This record gives sequence, C-alpha cells and structure tokens, in this order.
Amino acid sequence: MRLARAVRDAGGRALLVGGCVRDALMGRASKDWDVEVYGVAPQDLRALLGRFGRVDAVGEAFTVYKLGAHLDVSIPRRERKAGRGHRGFVIEGDPHMSIAEAARRRDFTINAILADPLTDEIIDPFDGRTDIERRLLRAVAPETFVEDSLRVLRAAQFAARFEFDIEPATVELCRTIELTDLPAERIWGELEKILLRAQRPSIGFEWLAKLNATAQLFPEVQALVGVPQEKDWHPEGPVDVHTWLVLDRARELIDDLPYAKQVAVMLASLCHDFGKSATTEFIEGRIRSRGHDEAGVAPTISFLERLKIFTLDGYDVRAQVIELVRLHLKPGEFYKQRKQLGDGAFRRLARSCELELLYRVARADTLGRNAPWVARAKWFDAVPQEWFIARARELEVAEHAPAPLLLGRHLIELGLKPSPRFGRILSAVYDLQLDGRVRTLAEAQAAARRLINDEIM
Repeated sequence: MRLARAVRDAGGRALLVGGCVRDALMGRASKDWDVEVYGVAPQDLRALLGRFGRVDAVGEAFTVYKLGAHLDVSIPRRERKAGRGHRGFVIEGDPHMSIAEAARRRDFTINAILADPLTDEIIDPFDGRTDIERRLLRAVAPETFVEDSLRVLRAAQFAARFEFDIEPATVELCRTIELTDLPAERIWGELEKILLRAQRPSIGFEWLAKLNATAQLFPEVQALVGVPQEKDWHPEGPVDVHTWLVLDRARELIDDLPYAKQVAVMLASLCHDFGKSATTEFIEGRIRSRGHDEAGVAPTISFLERLKIFTLDGYDVRAQVIELVRLHLKPGEFYKQRKQLGDGAFRRLARSCELELLYRVARADTLGRNAPWVARAKWFDAVPQEWFIARARELEVAEHAPAPLLLGRHLIELGLKPSPRFGRILSAVYDLQLDGRVRTLAEAQAAARRLINDEIM
C-alpha cells in the first residue's frame, strides 16, 4: 500500500498482477506478489523504490526489482520472439503501454487479471474471472502463446494444481509446440509443482500426455503407455494408469517429510515401474514382469540425469531414488519371509536406502492398485508395508542403518597399523553387529581381537 501511494504521488499507477491476483480471486493465500508500475520512467522507479529499503535488480533481459523476499516490481513490457528457446525474446519496457496490451503477453487468462490495491478495482481485459468460475485454462493470445514452449508444461501443472480443464483450442495450440529447447531446470521446475503442489499429480501427467509433452520430454514415461499390468484382470489397466494412481497415493503420504525426501518419494513412485516396458511378457497364460525392479534402474538414472536431479538441500536424492526403485518390492518380499527373516536383513537393507521412504513408495504402489478394475483384489491393502515399517522402527533403522561400533581408531588402539586389513576387519565386525551378535563397543573390540589372533583376516 505504501508503494502504491508513492507511485500514485509520482504520477503513476501500481497494480498487482498475475498469480497473486488469481489466488486472491480463488480464495488461496499467496506468498509472493508481483507489481506492475505504469506511468513512471524506469530510472525514476528505481529511485522511488530505494525509499522502501534495499532493492535488488534481477533478470538478464529485463530488469525486475525485488523489495524484500516476496515483492517483485517491474514496468509493463512487450516481447518479440527473436530466437530459439524459452529465453529467445527481445524485451522492451514501456511504462506508457496500455494495460490491455501489457496483459496480452501473459499465458492464460486467469493470470492476466490486475488489481488496484488503492481502489480494489479488478481489471480483467481477457475475462479471466469467468474462466476461474468455469475452472478453465485458456490462452490469452494464440499468436504469442506458442512462442514460449514452457507454457505447455505450465498448462499441465496449473491443471493439476487447480484441477482445471484446458480449453480445446488451447490444447491444440500446446500440441503444436516443440519442447526440446527447454533447459532441464525449467522442465524440473514445472514437474516439481505437479508432484508436490498438486493433490492429484495424476491430473498433471495425464495432461502432459494429452499435450504431447510426455512423448517429447520423458521417453521413460512414454514407454509405459499401454504396457499391460501384471495381475490386472482387464486391459483397461496398463502400467501408465497404475503409475498415476501410485503418484496420487504417494502424494498423500509425504506431508510430514522434509522437502528433499518428499521429492525422493514422489520421483521413486513415478519411476518405480520403468523396468516393466522391457520385462513384461506373456508367460504360462499370465502377464509377468520378472526382474522389473532391477531393470528399472537404468531408465531411472537416465530420467534423473536428463532433469539434472542430484542433491537437494544436502540430501542425495538421486542415489535414494535409484535404490528405492531397485528395492520397492522388498517390503512385500520381507513380509512373505517374515517367519524366517532375521533382524540383520532389515539392518542391511537400511544401508541401501531409507526404509521410511521405501515403506511409503511400496505402500503407494500397493494402494495404487485400488482401481475399479481390481477393486475386488484381496492384495490391494497395505498390511505387508505396515508390518515392514513397524519392524524397521522397532529396530531403529527406519531412517538409517546402525552406525558401526568399531572404528579405525579402535583398531589402532589394539596395536594394528593402518593397512588393507583394516577394512576387512571393520567389515567383518560390522556384519556381526548387523546380525545382532555384537551389541557394544566392548563386544566389537573383542570380536576384532579374535579375528586378529586367529589370523582369519
């Protein structure tokens, strides 16, 4: 409000625009606000903003001024396509543009609404409010919409987050756009919103397929289309449909996790059946996908590398996702073997991946079979997964494997000099610890002495 008053006093007009206006009209809270300033020259605007505190200028092609962490200020601008790619635009700022002309460059009508904070006037040159009421995504200007390939992915993520439909003409526009010019970070930015900010990510992935984005950007996902599902009773349940159901169930299981682990669970749920396209076959009268867990590792690595997903917030998401895909059947296998299974199996499995996350991926996989065509299947419940995580928590290995009791410094204290024997002794004693045969440091040291004295190593 202070900024809007200062702009008014300088002879201009400051208008809220874009997502913050859309969210307010939809009854949603916003974390960030965009302000477009009309009637004030850029150099005068920069000086005016300086009265409100520190101003950071960002943007290579066109300057956006940031006030604090959540307020972005710019002047109206026109864009002209001048090269290939999401950034291939010539951008010209013009504080004297009309509001309608400035709004025309925006993607969807629901994002082309402005609001005057001083008068509460809503300015809606392209009838975005009606589209909000109709729950519809519609391109503002077809001739400029197709110039920005990122808008295809934005259409899918908005449709998923808001559970909106997409206008048929806009769908056809999206289907004509080449997406191979998009950089990995922009693709991931939209995919992340589908996975984490939508309550039903399946909607986003269904739209990615309809908009011709999956075929262009995600060959590992495209390969799932139409692959018959093992144990499905009818052909209406291919692997891609099962995967969308799994994503929706996984999304229900992650709200208590930190961000990086949410990403790991959702990506593993998306990738968990990547191996089925290569392993599914008709054997002995049944559809089988033998070894699809191991076969899914290579396409998962390819998928993650293309999106440049490695470490987030210091957490090795890439390594975790790969292991979750490889091991996603283990909770069910452990349950079947529970009468013969020792505690060491849990402790060793915890060395490969985080069992708390593995439980959630496996549970989503099981619950994702609860579709109309398998509604009567007795194996759709999550009893094996609940048993698995209860046992892992009881053994205190749900989040990480036990730390080794015996360390290199302990071997030095026993009189050994650093050598290749160190690793062999430490590994042997750690194996005893995982099996529960060594429970204290004293027991670990005693075991090391026996190994040394018996010259087993």
